[in-house]
Amino acid sequence: MKTFGGKVLFLDRSDINTDEIIPAKYLNESTRQALKPFLLEDLKLEGFNPKNDIAGKSAVVTRSNFGCGSSREHAPWALEMNGINIVIAQGFARIFRQNMYNCGMIACELPPGVIDDLFKTFACKDTSVTVDTQKETLHFKSGTSEKTVPFKLQGFEKDLVATGGWVEFAAKHY
Repeated sequence: MKTFGGKVLFLDRSDINTDEIIPAKYLNESTRQALKPFLLEDLKLEGFNPKNDIAGKSAVVTRSNFGCGSSREHAPWALEMNGINIVIAQGFARIFRQNMYNCGMIACELPPGVIDDLFKTFACKDTSVTVDTQKETLHFKSGTSEKTVPFKLQGFEKDLVATGGWVEFAAKHY
């Protein structure tokens, strides 16, 4: 099973769409790895520079409706190729959410008040999150500030995460 968590990238905006996650002009790339340098290059967010802010991050905390827009597997792939394997948000576009789990990644939904508190406590700081998929907890830490937050993985989502995604799950069970 993958290890989830690490340094956190905070993106304080709702409705970040798949075209902002990976621009459509790169959908003809022949490998997933080729998507890596283009992650979030079209995201317009004050103070955000994808060339400097993504490197070394393994988790994203954001607002609601992350992954809206066009349906494409390329968006989770671009995240994964950059070492990001969990996105924590108030909510996700349905197809994007399922594509995350199909890739063996986590689309973690938390209530708005919890997301607000995470931004208030940890945004603009060097923050890490440790993910325990068995206990279903997220442990955030920055300096002396720490917070543990429960989350829920549904049955099949948990199976996809444990096996590494849909392809691995199918190979094991069919």
